[in-house]
Amino acid sequence: MPEETPHKRRVHYSGKYPKKFEEKYKEKDPEKYADTVAHVISKGSTPAGMHISIMVNEILDFLKIQPGQRGLDATLGYGGHTRKMLECLNGNGHLVGLDVDPIESEKTVKRLRDAGFGEDIFEFELINFAEIDKVAEKHGNFDFILADLGVSSMQIDDPSRGFSYKTDGPLDLRLNPLKGESAAQRLRSITKEEFVGMLIENSDEPYAEEIADKVFFRMKNGAPMETTTELREAIEAALVRLPKDERDEAIKKSCARTFQALRIDVNSEFEVLYSFLEKLPTVLNPGGRAAILTFHSGEDRLVKKSFKDLKKAGIYSDVSDDVIRPSSEECRINPRAKSTKMRWAIMK
Repeated sequence: MPEETPHKRRVHYSGKYPKKFEEKYKEKDPEKYADTVAHVISKGSTPAGMHISIMVNEILDFLKIQPGQRGLDATLGYGGHTRKMLECLNGNGHLVGLDVDPIESEKTVKRLRDAGFGEDIFEFELINFAEIDKVAEKHGNFDFILADLGVSSMQIDDPSRGFSYKTDGPLDLRLNPLKGESAAQRLRSITKEEFVGMLIENSDEPYAEEIADKVFFRMKNGAPMETTTELREAIEAALVRLPKDERDEAIKKSCARTFQALRIDVNSEFEVLYSFLEKLPTVLNPGGRAAILTFHSGEDRLVKKSFKDLKKAGIYSDVSDDVIRPSSEECRINPRAKSTKMRWAIMK
């Protein structure tokens, strides 16, 4: 008789609530453990493996989606915005979702299919939103478009993706971990001067020189720079001479900025956004509406300039004069919304 595979019990965490990502199985199963998920959200946290969509009401108020329209979610992510837009179509119309992350997008598409959104109303393309012209060639132009430029919480929280300095994991930071150089490989392929420029241009890092000096000194002397912890420790060492009462906060902010700068570089985020903005008017129908959520000043400057220039050129009939920000109540419930800025444009 064939040997039976022994039953392997799920690893349980000690204490009342789990701390490690892999132990938070209840948070990753919101259908089964709704009470746990609600409790985590009520504390102002995002459940593991989930993402809380930002500025949903403001987006829907602007897009004014009507049944029968054709739309595009250029950054599918967890699918929260997508689902709300699909509900506005009320079974009549079509929405295309794009993403470059093959891991999370597969889960998101399954959730949307399970919610009853079939291919007749929702289609997915594993493609970078810089290529919206190719998407429009296949699906036609769009009446509304949303691009949420933030990294999704389920990517940030998963240590294996390497997006966060707070947990140990490989120094990866790729939105598509199957393509291109990881952040660790990128650090090995550039000069110290290039790293300084990256930190300043991508995240306005005030201690760029000190951080680059320490990172490259360590690598030159054989220390690995392969994990999130190793990079964080190099940043901590670079700022060790700061006054003690300033040091902890400065390290925290410099870690966040350094990881942001590397992520932007590894994923060519500015180049991708520039291409998207350039092509955006060519894929919108007359009167079509586009909303973009940005999360740092570099992104917002690009969006603001593009919208302003194209309105001046007579391509957009109207654009947002000022940024729209999430409400204080939303920021309280979801602290990750605090840095969000929304801008919009309407085609002539």
